[in-house]
Amino acid sequence: MTTMTLAVPVELKEKMDSFPEMNWSEVARQAFMQKIADMEFLRKFKSKSRLTESDALRLGREVSKSVSDRLRKLAK
Repeated sequence: MTTMTLAVPVELKEKMDSFPEMNWSEVARQAFMQKIADMEFLRKFKSKSRLTESDALRLGREVSKSVSDRLRKLAK
């Protein structure tokens, strides 16, 4: 297994230290594996997509507006 060194903010390290029972290396490994799986899925999805970048941006804005509108209604 390869060793990797990460830099984290002091505040995060202090919070991590408050949970000495945690295997933070395993947490990081799992997070890396999940992120890679997500990126591989997106790469595969993108390769099959017919959407242009501008289509994707437009759809993203529409979804964001829809979610924002829904949250505003819930907050009332």
